Amino acid sequence: MSLPNPFNTRGTFEANGATHSLYSLPALKAAGYAIDRLPVSIRLVLESLLRNCDGKRVTEDAVATLAGWQAKAERTAEVPFVVARIVLQDFTGVPLLVDLAAMRSAVDKVGKDPKIIEPLVPVDLVVDHSVQVDFAGSAEALAKNLDLEFTRNRERYQFVKWGMQAFDTFKVVPPGIGIVHQVNLEYLAQGVLKDGNDTYYPDTLVGTDSHTTMINGLGVVGWGVGGIEAEAGMLGQPVYFLTPDVVGVHLTGALQEGVTATDLALTITELLRAKKVVGKFVEFYGPGAKALPLVDRATIANMAPEYGATMGFFPIDEETSIYLRGTGRAEKHVALYESYYKAQELWGIPEKGQIDYSVDVELDLSTVVPSVAGPKRPQDRIVLPQLKDAFKSLYTAPASDGGFGRAADDYGTTVEVCHTGIVSESGGGSQETAEAGSTLASEQEMGDHPTPEPVMASHDHGGKVTNGSVLIAAITSCTNTSNPSVMLAAGLLAKKAVARGMTVNPLVKSSLAPGSRVVTDYLNKTGLAPYLDKLGFQTVGYGCTTCIGNSGPLDPAIEKAVVDNDLVAASVLSGNRNFEARVHQNIKSNFLMSPPLVVAFALAGRVDIDMSSDPIAKDENGVDVYLKDIWPSLSEIRDEMASALKPEVFKALYSDFTSQNPKWNEIPSSVGNVYEWDRDSTYIQEPPFFTDFSLEPGAIAPITGARPMGIFGDSVTTDHISPAGAIKKDSPAGRYLGENGVEFVDFNSYGSRRGNDRIMTRGTFANVRIKNLMVAPKEGGYTVLQPEGTEMSIYDAAMTYKQRGTPLIVIAGQEYGTGSSRDWAAKGTNLLGVKVVVAESFERIHRSNLVGMGVLPLQFKDGASAKTLGLDGTEVYDVVGLTSDVKPQQDLVLRITRANGTSEDVTVACRIDTPIEVDYYQHGGILPYVLRQIIARN
Repeated sequence: MSLPNPFNTRGTFEANGATHSLYSLPALKAAGYAIDRLPVSIRLVLESLLRNCDGKRVTEDAVATLAGWQAKAERTAEVPFVVARIVLQDFTGVPLLVDLAAMRSAVDKVGKDPKIIEPLVPVDLVVDHSVQVDFAGSAEALAKNLDLEFTRNRERYQFVKWGMQAFDTFKVVPPGIGIVHQVNLEYLAQGVLKDGNDTYYPDTLVGTDSHTTMINGLGVVGWGVGGIEAEAGMLGQPVYFLTPDVVGVHLTGALQEGVTATDLALTITELLRAKKVVGKFVEFYGPGAKALPLVDRATIANMAPEYGATMGFFPIDEETSIYLRGTGRAEKHVALYESYYKAQELWGIPEKGQIDYSVDVELDLSTVVPSVAGPKRPQDRIVLPQLKDAFKSLYTAPASDGGFGRAADDYGTTVEVCHTGIVSESGGGSQETAEAGSTLASEQEMGDHPTPEPVMASHDHGGKVTNGSVLIAAITSCTNTSNPSVMLAAGLLAKKAVARGMTVNPLVKSSLAPGSRVVTDYLNKTGLAPYLDKLGFQTVGYGCTTCIGNSGPLDPAIEKAVVDNDLVAASVLSGNRNFEARVHQNIKSNFLMSPPLVVAFALAGRVDIDMSSDPIAKDENGVDVYLKDIWPSLSEIRDEMASALKPEVFKALYSDFTSQNPKWNEIPSSVGNVYEWDRDSTYIQEPPFFTDFSLEPGAIAPITGARPMGIFGDSVTTDHISPAGAIKKDSPAGRYLGENGVEFVDFNSYGSRRGNDRIMTRGTFANVRIKNLMVAPKEGGYTVLQPEGTEMSIYDAAMTYKQRGTPLIVIAGQEYGTGSSRDWAAKGTNLLGVKVVVAESFERIHRSNLVGMGVLPLQFKDGASAKTLGLDGTEVYDVVGLTSDVKPQQDLVLRITRANGTSEDVTVACRIDTPIEVDYYQHGGILPYVLRQIIARN
């Protein structure tokens, strides 16, 4: 069979003394395309189009359009990107596997072979999101947390094991190995791959986690998508996206002494958020980019979702080869990798003027200073010495300005906690006493966690909890734990602190969750691990932990002190996300920072401190210790770095996961090509997406008589929408579990129950901090049922509306759907009966996911908003002009009929952005569309 040869680009290259095949990008020059001027990231996507140009999924017109990319052109064309592989984490991967199992069941019911549902590209699922920090501060924490993880998630893991045997291309990295993005960087990514026709091509991917972009630091094109898009990609559909603008970030200079890669990542996040790069590719270049170690590039790329970009890409050069060799990839493979990218003229970091970018941004690395970000968003950077004043200012600032809206007189409220309970208070609050280790904190607030060991307040500066107290200090998250420079800096700082006899206040819950076992290896070999242990930063697990809300419980007495006195306590973490109620639902102030700063703030025990001039604490001799006294120098870090990356360590730790994980081996699994659903399971249920499945799609028609489920302000995140964290006992999901015989202690988390739509639908829009303006100032998942005007939970109201046949609408402000690529934020929206979401602007992934679930996204125009229109939730809404011939991004009319009978027509933009999305919407979502395509082919 002859292979396609679009634009006569099929060619060869030499590597390792042999000739190999490729689709040549430089060959496009002969067709008149200025390939040399294209951003590197665009060229890598273009190669996929060339190689997959079959006239159906990818046409020659699509290749020509992208090859002719113009930096400043209007963006109307969609790119059909066929990826090489797909990466999943377990929170998003399990529901994706549930959907695949449901598709097999649907195919089986219509008399077809269920094996026609099979991933057509390799899929790797890394189990990294399930471990929780129930135990911390002891040598046994790791083993105890792992035991509890397997106990809690046994049923889920059985289901994952069924998937391993049912699907040929579905592989699993079991618990206890590392965080998906670090495992991807250190092990899964190969840089260049080969197909069945011996054609070599670039490693590309999408992943069901926003921070898939971390791999951009290795020169690999990839980004986060929702699970529903990933499923389509698995089943042979291209990942469609609008041709992007590419923002070129020209880096010059070098980081100064005392500045970390984390400081740089936070600075870039703030800079690029202000440049409005949502939905755009960002490409770093110039001498500053060239000089950055790959681990620093990966740290910056990881934060792309925080600055809003689709990618934060670094091109391929000598540094990528050094990293591949250092992490155990075979020398022969690295030689082939280099030869391939040189043959494609993709080798080397570009210089200024070589590439045409849509937008040009400059950053001199020498201007970066130590920073933190918070207390509610990762883009809100605060220069380190200004944190003290900033925190005090935010304490009284209104919530609309990112503050906490408190009275200045309450700032000094202090509660002293010790082993006998709260012994004294000042500045107001209850006089109730709570003993450490007791269960006085409410079950609803404690969530799904068992009571931890008692905390003894015996430190010199007492067990005082006040506004600004650090109660959680976590070295966690792929962003920084993949970077030896900042991890070793944390170890060196801990060593210097221990040498001065410093200790961490025992009211601080400190933890270390390395991104892979490699980190433990080099911390042990450098002799730094014992010092982190001494300060309470013992390893608690190999997973995301605190950064995704798996921070585990606070001591009940501490939590009671915080809740009863409504304190604005703090967490400090080396993560990438700090949205409201994410880290812990009762810790209102959360700051992102480098691992060494996490240790420093744990020692200080508070965030209202100027680290440039205030002492952190006193040493064992009563002498003040300042940050500068214990901060490691760049030369000290570089000396330790020499022993950090050893190829043989990576080879050993990333081989034969089965023998290294006996607990995983003990998990049984069912067999067969079709999953046998257990109707009594509270973890895995057959979802309703294919109920009454028909081979024919529906018709697009106007939406009439919709009632508002919620009216929301700006920056409603997927953390607010999608069920996450602890399940409250008195919530709709908690009541469901209780009615199904599940004891409160066994509730587990929403994330662990993503395979059960009954629970997830009940938890959608149920975040304790979400603010529905229809019930303001009340927080939480509540709405007002209309026309009765009765306040109730969003779930209960949605079910009432569903019984009445009333469609629902959501009204929102700017940046709706910011945050993680949570498909349940769209799935839950759909299952609640929401037919349309109207927002001032959308975050990229969530807008796409809404369309993928058959929910219509509309965007206000000309400055219109819920506020300017005076919406209060009593209105009835119609979407006028919505027909089967709807065009991408066309204008529609939102008709608002008020309670007094008057109506108003408002022009809105239809945010179905591409032609394929029109098809998805007509079919009721991407899953029914793909299933009908597969059945038609077979």
